[in-house]
Amino acid sequence: MFRVQPVWCLALILVLSACSRQDDPLTLAHGTLTSSPQPVAEFQLTDQTGAAFSREDLLGQWTVLFSGFTHCPDVCPLTLSKIRNAEDRLEPPVHHQVVFVSVDPGRDTPELLREYLGFFDPDWVGLSGTGAELDPLLDSLELAYVRVPLGTEGDYTMDHTTAVVLIDPKGRLVGYWKAPLDERQLAADLATLPAP
Repeated sequence: MFRVQPVWCLALILVLSACSRQDDPLTLAHGTLTSSPQPVAEFQLTDQTGAAFSREDLLGQWTVLFSGFTHCPDVCPLTLSKIRNAEDRLEPPVHHQVVFVSVDPGRDTPELLREYLGFFDPDWVGLSGTGAELDPLLDSLELAYVRVPLGTEGDYTMDHTTAVVLIDPKGRLVGYWKAPLDERQLAADLATLPAP
């Protein structure tokens, strides 16, 4: 007669439990899931401390990403404030990082991003780079931007996508929230993100 050892049963239960956690479907009550996860392209940008930041830095945790620019008069500071307020509603542990990607390579230096993000959360990541460096990341996230001349001595503004995107711990775009962002709804969705 075949007899299963208790140690083997425990090991099998743990393996099955781990597999089922990884396969739990993601749900967003207030955001929109992509039809299937879309891999984020390889990229190399600079964070607000001057350090390199790449796709590898997205792995192992959830990432809430918003693109904008520090000279933005309204949408960017409002959206970042709502993300900050949503985070304030969460109970620890938090399973995500917040990343702000500047779409204004001409003005947004790492130093300016560090100062700007200090108004919201100094632990957030601020990324900058040239247009050629930004495009692989933003294109793979379907985030558009364009420089718009204002006609006065070279002054300009930036038009850009206002969605906030969600990247999973495997470095794949899995969802997004459209503007206008509701901080309570965002907090509710972030609270359901499983541990990586």
